[in-house]
Amino acid sequence: MADVPAGRLRGVLIIESFRPTARLTDLGITVDAITRIRPESVTSGQPDIWTLIDFEATDAAARRLASIFADTLQPGPWYVDFHTVDTTYVVFAGRVFRYRHGDADARSAAVAHGRAAGVPEAQLDWG
Repeated sequence: MADVPAGRLRGVLIIESFRPTARLTDLGITVDAITRIRPESVTSGQPDIWTLIDFEATDAAARRLASIFADTLQPGPWYVDFHTVDTTYVVFAGRVFRYRHGDADARSAAVAHGRAAGVPEAQLDWG
């Protein structure tokens, strides 16, 4: 993740990670890039091509966005991660992990949850 300016957050979401019935409105994000990729490590049931949205928002929106994402992500190995100047958010369906950069114990809880959810090891690389 590139350096995050003060007062902002940056992250990446995968369109295919949201429930088929998901409707995300009034997010207050700025889309910086849209990229289609063929990921190297996918799990059973995940599509071969993903649509990545690089986004930014004010850091004041972090908890609201985390809640919206937790309510709309599909269960399993899908997640959204985003970062402020000093905090990382890792969001799964129904679960939000938030930790200060450098907090190894809190980060390890997010990694353990990701492993249990089936996230490939190569993707457990949040800051």
